[in-house]
Amino acid sequence: MDGFANLTSVIDNALKQTADDSGMLLGQELTIGEADFIATNRATYFCDMDDVCFVAEVTASGEYPGTFHMVFGLRDAICMSGFLLGIPPARINEKRRLAIMENDDADAFSEIINQAIGSFNTVFQPAFENKVHLKVVPPKKFIPETTELTDTEPVPDGEYLLFRARMEMPGLEMGNFDILMPRELAELFDPPQEEPEPVPDEAAGADGDGEVEAAVGEEDSAEAPVAAPAAAVAEASPATAENTPRKVLILEDDETDRSMVRELLVTRGYEPVEAGLDADVREILSQGGVRLVVLGIHNNDDLDMSLCIKIKAIAQGESLPIIMCAREWTRSAVLKAIKYGARDIILKPYQMDEVVAKVERFLNAA
Repeated sequence: MDGFANLTSVIDNALKQTADDSGMLLGQELTIGEADFIATNRATYFCDMDDVCFVAEVTASGEYPGTFHMVFGLRDAICMSGFLLGIPPARINEKRRLAIMENDDADAFSEIINQAIGSFNTVFQPAFENKVHLKVVPPKKFIPETTELTDTEPVPDGEYLLFRARMEMPGLEMGNFDILMPRELAELFDPPQEEPEPVPDEAAGADGDGEVEAAVGEEDSAEAPVAAPAAAVAEASPATAENTPRKVLILEDDETDRSMVRELLVTRGYEPVEAGLDADVREILSQGGVRLVVLGIHNNDDLDMSLCIKIKAIAQGESLPIIMCAREWTRSAVLKAIKYGARDIILKPYQMDEVVAKVERFLNAA
């Protein structure tokens, strides 16, 4: 199927970023292959489905308004939520075999979807000049031959592009990551190319009054500049990855820990800005350039974690990853951290390799 090469490339990059981020979150290697896409419609897609799935609605706002949907198989949802909750692999396999999805699993999977949308935003926003923002609502379960199809559920009736990518985890049989995008939204992201106007042939020029030949001659003599392809302009731009801001905000009350993280980032070429947890974050961010926050909290309680919400609110929708750090992480604490807006976690005391790997992963993606 022709067309949508740019959109497919952006989606492939977003899927790769999702795999990297989710793999770190789950503590498991996760890969998502490149997407194939075909034209389909709501009836064909869901009528051919045999297994239970989850459908998550994603809203795109800004200059690319619309809605698309992400679809995951039930057993994949059980698998990923099980790893996030720290359930033993044997129990995860049993729950997958019996298709058991408990309330904690559903909550955990919702947080994984939130993580995926965060990953998509880190790719979609720069790809579309920060003129789009993606937001997701908790996924809904679709049961073939049981869930009733309405005009709007599980997705609105109509024509779609199906982007389908295969997920893989070592030693596990995984299914597909499906994206159902209405054609009209896909054409907003990747407008169809206009057909070039026909060029008069030589015979037409010879039979006429010589006007065509004269026009061509004038253009040649003027040596009119030809617009460079977008890719060439991008390559010629001085705003390369090396020149992008690498400012990291370190919020940490422990001076020893703060100093250690600062020195570590300096040696890696980053520009750290450090402060305590009671610092005026609004003032710091107003100075511009901060691309990531390392947030060291005292305890896994709501008071400390609420700093994450405060930072997100001050950032006003900008893509500002937050890595939350604490001396103890329980399953419920991890879920709460993600719910409050953390993109990743670190267990104190800080380990140099882990800090560098996670900071570089987010900043390289940006």
